[in-house]
Amino acid sequence: MKKNRFPEGFLWGGATAANQCEGAWNEDGKGMSVADCSTYKPNVDPKDYEAQHGISIADIENAMKSDDISLYGKRHGVDFYHRYKEDLDLFAEMGFKVLRISIAWTRIFPNGIEEKPNEKGLLFYENLFTEMKKRNIEPLVTLHHYEMPLYLSNNYEGWYQRPVVDMFIKFCKVVFTRYKDLVKYWLTFNEIDSVFRHPFTTIGIVTERYPKEKREEIIYQSLHHQFVASSLATKYLREIIPGALMGGMLTRTLTYPENCNPKNCMLALKQNRENYFYSDVQVFGEYPKFIKNAWEKKKINIKMEPGDEEIIKLYTVDFVSFSYYMSFVSSIDAEKREKVNGNISTGVKNPYLDVTEWNWQVDPLGLHYSLIDMYDRYRMPLFIVENGLGNRDKIEEDGSIQDDYRIAYFREHIQAIADAVDDGVDVIGYTPWGCIDLVSMSTCQISKRYGFIYVDADDLGNGTYNRKKKKSFDWYKKVISVNGADLS
Repeated sequence: MKKNRFPEGFLWGGATAANQCEGAWNEDGKGMSVADCSTYKPNVDPKDYEAQHGISIADIENAMKSDDISLYGKRHGVDFYHRYKEDLDLFAEMGFKVLRISIAWTRIFPNGIEEKPNEKGLLFYENLFTEMKKRNIEPLVTLHHYEMPLYLSNNYEGWYQRPVVDMFIKFCKVVFTRYKDLVKYWLTFNEIDSVFRHPFTTIGIVTERYPKEKREEIIYQSLHHQFVASSLATKYLREIIPGALMGGMLTRTLTYPENCNPKNCMLALKQNRENYFYSDVQVFGEYPKFIKNAWEKKKINIKMEPGDEEIIKLYTVDFVSFSYYMSFVSSIDAEKREKVNGNISTGVKNPYLDVTEWNWQVDPLGLHYSLIDMYDRYRMPLFIVENGLGNRDKIEEDGSIQDDYRIAYFREHIQAIADAVDDGVDVIGYTPWGCIDLVSMSTCQISKRYGFIYVDADDLGNGTYNRKKKKSFDWYKKVISVNGADLS
């Protein structure tokens, strides 16, 4: 294994989300979020995208009537809310320089409409950030990570109605002001490109409520409101915390053409371009021409208030962050090809790549490719804020967890980052997803484990929740200690 040169001050760490790790779903004044409607899906075919992510009006009504935490796995999480000091000690032992977390909007404004914030919610994150600082761990805070108030989905049609922008900005101003001495790195919307893949989770839209011919327009309108909100949040961050940095966040769904057939190459080009559309707006501050042309052809009418496009132009992000788990293949014969899915996306199977139990393809070279491509496009710092391998971990008779498969996965992906750095890409940090086991976004499983730290809990939330180091814990600790110079 060759020696690598990561930049001095490279931000090694890990990533979580409030709705997948905190638990305490109804404690200390927290309101109900869209995530609290997600159910455990033990027998879903990993190729059945709708079964994993679809939600109906009846599903929401049932969730609102229920206090169950076994079926609704994100309600129990892994009890980070009560155990965060213990977890931070383990992260500090690994040498984390940064920890990505999200602030649950519903802990600060339970329904999103309150005039005054919930002090207990504010205090929780203040204590969390303070404890992180004590351990020399920088917080990387996502403002909107699949956990908007359910009340806004039910009563304001999610992000479709313009008043939600003002409610979100009020939330942002409150947390910027409260944590201005504790947090430097911020992200606006997690995987903002996922609005079409799972609109309820991302923008609070239940598609069943609308005629099919209006759904695309409604989702684009909601997205426009998020773009405006992202820019306004960036504006107020700079006013309230001078020197703080705001990043956009994209799901990098790298797509290769199936072969050198020009039609497949053109299809892949267009699919990659569509993926970049979301970060293009946040970086360049304007809608690309091909999107406006598409709206015109489809007679999609996006209502913009005076000054919206100027706001988007003026307040662009400082860096681009993204999740990367796998790549895809595009084919003009896609209907005849075997499909794979992963991280809430679907595509044609690549015969040259391995596939995990959950039908995700493993492609470390694709990360190297993506980093070069994104840096050439944006010429600004890049931050890989999600990357990881979900697997079933086994506790051996001696109590150890020999997750060599996870070590191999991270070794190859970190090597890919190093190769990109060597190719001149400005990468500022790396936070593997689920640095501690947590509840899966799509199926609400814990048995699909990502962490360097094992949590003793099953898919129904039963267990001691005690933490245990996996073999990968010590490996990642060593990697961080030498700044990625030795991956052996």
